[in-house]
Amino acid sequence: MKKILLIGIGPGHPDYLTMQAVKALRTVDVFFFLEKEGRGKEALIAARDAILAEYADAARYRKVFAQSPPRSAEQGYTAGVRDWYDDKAKIIAGLINDQLANGETGAFLIWGDPSLYDGTLTILQDIERRKLAQFDYAIIPGITSVQALAEKHRLTLNRIGESITISTPRNLANMPAADIHNTVVMLDSNAAFEHIDDARLDIYWAAYLGADDEMLAAGDLRTIGPELAEKARQARAEKGWLFDIYLLRRRNSHAE
Repeated sequence: MKKILLIGIGPGHPDYLTMQAVKALRTVDVFFFLEKEGRGKEALIAARDAILAEYADAARYRKVFAQSPPRSAEQGYTAGVRDWYDDKAKIIAGLINDQLANGETGAFLIWGDPSLYDGTLTILQDIERRKLAQFDYAIIPGITSVQALAEKHRLTLNRIGESITISTPRNLANMPAADIHNTVVMLDSNAAFEHIDDARLDIYWAAYLGADDEMLAAGDLRTIGPELAEKARQARAEKGWLFDIYLLRRRNSHAE
C-alpha cells in the first residue's frame, strides 16, 4: 500500500517544525511539490529545500514537481474553488499513481498546519472517495502562522469572555467593524484592513514569519493602517508573493 503524509511545516523556518514532523520527514521516499506559475515560487521552493536539508535523509528521498492549475476568475468564488480543487485532485492522483511505488511513502509539505487554510486534505479525501488512486494517509500537525504571530507580538489570543475569529480577507470585507473584537486574518495580501474605520481597533501584523526578511508592525489601525497597507503592497510587488497575517483587536474591552 502507498502512503501519503501531509506534513505541517509551520510558517516556513526549520525551527518551527515539531519533532513529529522531523521524524516523519525521515520516512519519506518522494516529496511532491505542486507549484504555481509566476514570480516568487523559487523562494517558496528554497524555504522547503532548507527544511529538507536540515532534517530529511538526502540519500533516501527524491522530489517530484508538477504545475498547480490556475483558478478561474470568471466563475463565482465557490464554483471557482470547487473546479480548482477538482483540477488539483486529478493532478495529485496522477502523481500518486505514476510517481509512487507500492510500499513507498510520499509527502506534501503544508505551510502552517494541514487543517487550517489549506485545501490539500480536502482534495486528498476527495481522491480517496472517488477512487482516483489507492493509498493510506496521515496528517502531521504543524505550528500555524496564527501561533507564530502571537509569539512575535507577545500576545495571548484569548481574552476572558471573548471569542476568537479566524477570517479570510474576503469575509473581513463584509464584517461590520463593530463585530471585530479578536479577529485573525490570514493571507490578505491586498490590505483589506485599510477600509475599516474604527477608532478602537489595534492591528498586530506580520509577513514572512520566521524568514530573514520577516516584517512586523503593530499599533492603532487608524494611525498606521494606510502606511502599513502601502508597505504590504510594496512587499508583494517586490517579491511576487506575500504571506501575511494579522490580528485586529478592540481596545478597552469589558473583558480587560
